[in-house]
Amino acid sequence: MLGMAFFGWMLKFNMLLLATNLIVFCNGTQDRHMRASFGINKMLKVLNKPAVKSIQSSDGDIIDCVDIYKQPAFDHPALKNHTIQMRPSFIPAAETFNNKNYSKNIVMPLQIWQKSGSCPKGTIPIRKIRKQDLLRAASLESFGRKNPEISSGSDKMQGHNFHTLDINGTNVTLGHQVNRSTAMLVATAFHFTGARGSFNIWHPNVVSSDEFTTSQIWLRSGPPEEFESVESGWTVNPKIYGDKQTRIFIYWTTGCFDLLCSGFVQTSKEISLGAAIPAISSRFGPQYEIAISIYSDKKTGNWWLLLKDNITVGYWPGELFSQIMRYSAHLAEWGGQVYSPNGARKTPHTATQMGSGEFAESLFGAASYVAHIRIMDWSYYWKYPEYVGTFADEWNCYTAFNYVQGYMFEPVLYFGGPGQNPRCP
Repeated sequence: MLGMAFFGWMLKFNMLLLATNLIVFCNGTQDRHMRASFGINKMLKVLNKPAVKSIQSSDGDIIDCVDIYKQPAFDHPALKNHTIQMRPSFIPAAETFNNKNYSKNIVMPLQIWQKSGSCPKGTIPIRKIRKQDLLRAASLESFGRKNPEISSGSDKMQGHNFHTLDINGTNVTLGHQVNRSTAMLVATAFHFTGARGSFNIWHPNVVSSDEFTTSQIWLRSGPPEEFESVESGWTVNPKIYGDKQTRIFIYWTTGCFDLLCSGFVQTSKEISLGAAIPAISSRFGPQYEIAISIYSDKKTGNWWLLLKDNITVGYWPGELFSQIMRYSAHLAEWGGQVYSPNGARKTPHTATQMGSGEFAESLFGAASYVAHIRIMDWSYYWKYPEYVGTFADEWNCYTAFNYVQGYMFEPVLYFGGPGQNPRCP
C-alpha cells in the first residue's frame, strides 16, 4: 500500500512539474512572439512614412504618396543635414540609335499602379510595406538586403576561388559570388562615371520563394571581396515583394533594395521603386524595353538614376560610399543574375530562369537583350565602351553573347537561360 501511495504521489508530482514547465515554455514562447510582434510593428512605423495620399493598385500593392522631405533616406546618419538635389546638374543628351529593332521603349503607364492614380507635387510614391513582407525575411535586420554576395574566410585569400576575365589583355577579377549565377558583358577602366542600356522586359519563372532573378546594370568599385556597387534593372523576387511579378528595382551594396532602408534620395513623383511593370515582351511578339541610366553628377558626386532618358528617379548620395566609389567606378556590367541555394554548380540545379528563360543564342524575339550599351567617363558623354568581354559562370545553364548584326550596327548583348536543362542537370 505504501509503495502504491508513493507511486501515486510521484505521478502527481511529475504531472505538476510537466504542467509547470509547459506553462513556462508557453509563456516564454508567447513572450518571444510578443517581442517579435512589437519589433515588427515598430519597424513598420519606421518604414512606412505618413502618407499624404494612398493609392490602391489593381495588382494589390498600396502606393503611399509621402512628403519628399519625410522619405526614408533621411533616417540615414550620414544624411541628417543633407540638402535634396532636386535635379541633376546635367542630363546626358538623348541619342538616335541605328539599331532599329531595338527602339520600342515601353509605352506609358510604366508601372501598374499609375492606372489607379498619381501622386501630388511635393510627394514621392512609395510601395507600402506590410507585416507579411517582414515575416518573409530571415530577420528584421536582414529585411530588404541580399544574402552575402562574397565568399568569406579562406576564399578571400585564394585567387583560384575568384572568377577572372581577360579584357584586351587586362586580367579582371570579378570575385566568387555565393549562390549566384551571372551572364553579362563587362567593361573596365580606371574611371567610369556612368553606364546605361535598354533592357527588354520579361517574366521569368522563379521556382522558389528563396530565389530571385534580375536583368540589370552594375557599376562597381573596390576589391572583389569588398566591392561597392550601385545597381538597377528589373527583377522577379518573391521573398522581397511577396509575388512573382516583374518589378523595377534598385540596389546598393551598403544598403538594400529600393527604399526598404535609408540612403537613396528619390525626387520623382512618377516612379515607385519596387512596383510592377505592366508590359511584358512575348516570344517573337512585341519587345518592350526600358532604358536605364546611372551616372555621377559632376558637381555633387551623387549617382543619379534615369529611366527612359528623361525621368530623373533620384540619386544615391556620394556620402553613402567610400572615396573609391564616391565619384567613379572601375567596372561596368550589363546582364542577368540568378540567386539560388541550388545554383552555382549544385545538383540538381535550380530551374529559375534568367532573362526570358532562353539561351542568348536564341537572339532577337526569343532571348533577353541589352541594346544601346553605353559608358560615361570624365568627358561626360555617352559612348560604347572601348574594350568589353562576355562572362557566364555556368555556360550550360545561362549564357551571354555580344552579337553584331553587321558593320553598320553596334553590338547588342544577349543573355539568359533556363537554368536546369539536359546540359545543366
